[in-house]
Amino acid sequence: MSIEQDFHRIKRLPPYVFAEVNAMKARARAAGDDIIDFGMGNPDQPTPPHIVDKLIEAARNPRAHRYSMSRGIPGLRKALSGYYQRRFNVDIDPESEAIVTLGSKEGLANLANAITSPGDIVLVPNPSYPIHPYGFIIAGGSCRYVPVTPDAEFLKALDRAVRHSVPKPIALVLNYPSNPTALLADLDFYGQVVEFCRFHKIWILSDLAYSEIYFDVPPPPSILQIPGAKDIAVEFTSMSKTYNMPGWRIGFAAGNKTLVAALARIKSYLDYGAFTPIQVAASAALNGPQDCVDEIRAMYKDRRDVLIEGLAAAGWDIPSPQATMFAWAPIPPAFAHLGSLEFSKLLMQHAQVAVAPGIGFGEYGDGFVRIGLVENRHRTRQAVRNIKTFLASADTLIESSEKQRAGTDR
Repeated sequence: MSIEQDFHRIKRLPPYVFAEVNAMKARARAAGDDIIDFGMGNPDQPTPPHIVDKLIEAARNPRAHRYSMSRGIPGLRKALSGYYQRRFNVDIDPESEAIVTLGSKEGLANLANAITSPGDIVLVPNPSYPIHPYGFIIAGGSCRYVPVTPDAEFLKALDRAVRHSVPKPIALVLNYPSNPTALLADLDFYGQVVEFCRFHKIWILSDLAYSEIYFDVPPPPSILQIPGAKDIAVEFTSMSKTYNMPGWRIGFAAGNKTLVAALARIKSYLDYGAFTPIQVAASAALNGPQDCVDEIRAMYKDRRDVLIEGLAAAGWDIPSPQATMFAWAPIPPAFAHLGSLEFSKLLMQHAQVAVAPGIGFGEYGDGFVRIGLVENRHRTRQAVRNIKTFLASADTLIESSEKQRAGTDR
């Protein structure tokens, strides 16, 4: 029997769109092709030395090799509280309003599992990072989608969704700066959402993983800055992008005591927390000098400018992202009818450039691809040159692709 026939939760998950692109990338590299990989949001630079040094120092203590705490060590929760006070002027009680997670993704998934009953409805923007809907789907819930744009249309759609959903939605997921769209929300928008959700008794799960990756705009706000937000909202942050620590798997949830306690309860059955020296090093990152954060932000801005300006000169106009490490790129008009997956395949085959197809982030992402700012200036310029040649031969490539697809359909 196939895995889909055997397991109920697996049957609820569609085929992972990125797996097809990743398999194609692996085959191309095995054949000797030099693939420039913009597909995954995986920081390519080393973790700042003072953070690594603290990890090594802590790891030399034999006592640090014992089981840790699933809630996170007190020092790291205090460091998170200090970050919220400095950055957002928000008071977080490190004992009852903060918890350490194994990256924000794990925290979102486990909180979804903690609060969702079979048949519950959750409101999720579309397109969105896959764990936002699928954390709840894996837990047995159902998703109703709302626009990703933080504007009046979002608020109208939110109102319609609540009025026309049975049962009433239990939670709303927000993610600004947004992955994959790079959209930003302001405090006015958060204020309206909090007022609406407090009235309707709907939990808010806010993903603020890209809080420190922003360009030419004021620092993105936290939903917890809104008075009364902690009555209904919890917010997830991460060390991965801010400090080049993706593989360390350290993130946080902060805010509503009931949601933090629910996450702590379920995590107590599932893990003993991250390795203590990693948590000690994460504390040093939050409490120590922040020059490295400024340098990382400047690096992404530089890469953004090289990519956006280069592609514009090549004939592909892409909105310049004001935040995150991604560009959300409309498929060039000549290729738009193919959809994001087929366009991504062509780009890899003929330009040796890998991107993430927008369909992987939801049906409303199919007219786009996500380009990660994860290659250096030299490699980015090389990609731009390859794409320029690719776009110049669009008619021939499209005709060849359509003939190939027609043959496959037969």
